[in-house]
Amino acid sequence: MSNDINRRDFLERGWKVGIVMIGAAGMWTSWDVLRPLPGSGLGGVVKTIPPSEVTDDTTVYVRTAQTYLTKIEGEIVALWQKCPHLGCRVAWCDSAGEFQCPCHGSRFNRAGEVRSGPSPRGMDRFVVTSTDEGVEVDTGQVIEGLPLGTPESIDEPVRGSGCSDA
Repeated sequence: MSNDINRRDFLERGWKVGIVMIGAAGMWTSWDVLRPLPGSGLGGVVKTIPPSEVTDDTTVYVRTAQTYLTKIEGEIVALWQKCPHLGCRVAWCDSAGEFQCPCHGSRFNRAGEVRSGPSPRGMDRFVVTSTDEGVEVDTGQVIEGLPLGTPESIDEPVRGSGCSDA
């Protein structure tokens, strides 16, 4: 029995090896185009305002991070604008000193803890890193808000009428 290979088998194997090599090269070069890029904007780290602009009596809205920044007991907190109930954009009502959801009436204190309404928990938070250059909000790391019924950690009563009150 001979181990010689005839011309037909040689060309058949050659074509198969060539197709596999072209496919591998195509996948290798496509990875540069298809690979995920480092996060920026929602889902990544967003550089925001200097820490000195964040106060402990109101909130600052950062559109690029879809978050509100505030100080709670000297620590900068980033609260996601999304209502935990059905995902509406929660607005800060300065006259009442609380967040109010325009869709179904959930209300949250400045720390994002639920005060009333159908929301099952407080507002979700993002991980915050404060540097001299600015506050960095990692919107890829969501910290779920405290469940309904958790006592409020800050003692700030409602200041006045709500923004969505008729």
